[in-house]
Amino acid sequence: MKGAVTHSGNGWPIVLPGLLGLPLMMVLAAANGDMPVPFAHAAMALANGLGLADYRLPPVEEGIVWQYRMSRALMAACSGGGLALCGLVLQALLRNALAEPYLLGISAGASTGAVLVMLVGIGGGLLSVSAGAFIGACGAFALIMLLARGMRDGAARIILAGIAGTQLFNALTACVVSISANAEQSRSVMFWLLGSLSGVRWPDALLALAVTLSGLLIALSFARSLDTLTFGEDISATLGTRVQFVRIGLLLLTALQTAVIVSIIGAVGFVGLVIPHVTRMFSGPSHLVSIPVCFIIGAHFMMLADLLSRTLITHQVIPIGVVTALVGAPVFCLILYRSRGKK
Repeated sequence: MKGAVTHSGNGWPIVLPGLLGLPLMMVLAAANGDMPVPFAHAAMALANGLGLADYRLPPVEEGIVWQYRMSRALMAACSGGGLALCGLVLQALLRNALAEPYLLGISAGASTGAVLVMLVGIGGGLLSVSAGAFIGACGAFALIMLLARGMRDGAARIILAGIAGTQLFNALTACVVSISANAEQSRSVMFWLLGSLSGVRWPDALLALAVTLSGLLIALSFARSLDTLTFGEDISATLGTRVQFVRIGLLLLTALQTAVIVSIIGAVGFVGLVIPHVTRMFSGPSHLVSIPVCFIIGAHFMMLADLLSRTLITHQVIPIGVVTALVGAPVFCLILYRSRGKK
């Protein structure tokens, strides 16, 4: 894959510790916030919520941990893993080291849909903000595929169509906000556009869990095809890969996953761009290894970013997209610096 940073490492030793570390990271995230909760109490609340135990805890602590923070931590894990996985798949599929989920204009379309519901009242009160964002994301993906003439002109045209669609929907969003929003509404919209986990509850988190785990399994089933695509479409086809089928299927998969995540938490950048490059430092080029490793690293990264967004400034929450950008941009620059001169 042109421009990718690859190494010959074996990422399997990361998978088991990473999986075992996910519940610990969730408990750590649930224990910290404006009202700190002892780590042991947070672990007990998790066990109670899962029906594994019946510990006696203060109702306030248990409610904060299980109803608010634990669902938020699960959503952070799912969104981080899902966006990272989408970035890894797109970079292999389009053979472009800069490809990432928002390349297809899905995030921009979701933002436009959400803003139309929030400010213009599209749907007559029957649509939630998340539903409007999901419809906007799907509409944006359909437009991008139309601009790209389906899949006939290959990856380069899809990338160009994604850039054009992203600019179009970003302009529409800015236009709606400028015309329809007052100062308070503009602030709320901007906070959502920068990414927010504040309104996440269990139905949202469970939906994201189902979508991202399904996407993980589907991506694993295409691991060999992704390996062959890194050598080019012609070679991949001679090795027995149905290139058009794989491309359409995986583009739809990344579109659906990104649409669901963005419709719930808003736009969060750099996860799908940076995490795949970090993953290849540990896992090497094999997608059978890099797919689970990428998902796990993305999940941990997003939970840590959410924890930082809630604790860096007392009694104030920083948009999670700001945190991921502040961390992701320097890391990506470091990766580019280290890979200088490499093919």
